Formats: sequence, C-alpha cells, structure tokens
Amino acid sequence: MAERRQAKPSWKDVKAALAGFDRAGLLSLVQDLYAASGENQTFLHSRFGLGADVLLPYKQTLDRWLWPDMHQQVSIATAKKAIASYARAVGDPAGLAELMVFYCERAAGFCGDLGYADEPYFNALVRTFEGALETIALLPAKARADFRERLDQVRRICHGFGYGVGDDMDSLLETYATD
Repeated sequence: MAERRQAKPSWKDVKAALAGFDRAGLLSLVQDLYAASGENQTFLHSRFGLGADVLLPYKQTLDRWLWPDMHQQVSIATAKKAIASYARAVGDPAGLAELMVFYCERAAGFCGDLGYADEPYFNALVRTFEGALETIALLPAKARADFRERLDQVRRICHGFGYGVGDDMDSLLETYATD
C-alpha cells in the first residue's frame, strides 16, 4: 500500500525533518533560504543585528506602501506585514515603537499632503496609532517622551482629516497618558 502524505505539511513535520540534519546540513539549508528571497535576508540581518540600521528595510517598505508614487496604490496589508516581520525577527519594543510611529507619520503625511481620504486607511492609521501607544508604554519612562511627541504631531495633522480620526487619537492619547 502506498504511503499517505498529509495534504498540508505543518511546522511539526518540518521540525521532524530537521531533526536528522547535522550542523553542515543546517547551515546549507539556511544559506539556501537566505539566497531564496530578500525577505529572508532582511529577517536574518535583523535577527542577528547585521548592518548599520536594521530598521531601514522595514521603513523603506512602509514608505513605499503608505506613500506610494503616482503609479502605485497604497497597501495597508504590506505595510502592516513589514511591522509584523520585524516583530518576528527581533521583537525589540523600541524598534517596534519606532516602526509604528514611522507608519503613523508616513500615513498622516500622505493624507495631509495629498488630501487622501480613505476610511480603511484611516482606520488602520488609528489602530497603528493605538498599537504604538501600547508599545511605547512598555518602554522606560525616559524613552517614551520623543515617541509621544511624534505621535502628538501626527494627532494634530489628523484633526483635519474627518472621519473622527483626530478625535479618536485624542481619546487614545488620554487613555495611554502615563507620564
């Protein structure tokens, strides 16, 4: 009788297959994964703290998808994925806060400069604003001030957008006021 294979392999299956690898085999596999995609390279560079600025590739992704040129569309999902990728690779709260605040700055700047008014875009901006405040709250008190000032600037910009964006941010800043 033929061996039955699972329709969709899981991490458990991969982990079992990896158990038979020696050090050289694992290094070769990681090298192949590194060569397979820029996303894998960014992950590994970030995980191991390689390069002058591990946040730069994530910021470039945010910038490209939150403030696209005339021939592109915005992509909230791709921008959010960049933040999630950083969180998986490193998870450093200060770096995560920087990316979330940068997201808010770029999204607010795009809407303010170009008059972009899209409710899902605004909703994602408010959710990221809240996530940034939650992450900032995990930082030491002296590290919070700069991030909060930058978010306050975002809030001021967003008061001109409509959809209650600025009002939502007012409420969130009040809720997360800790200093």
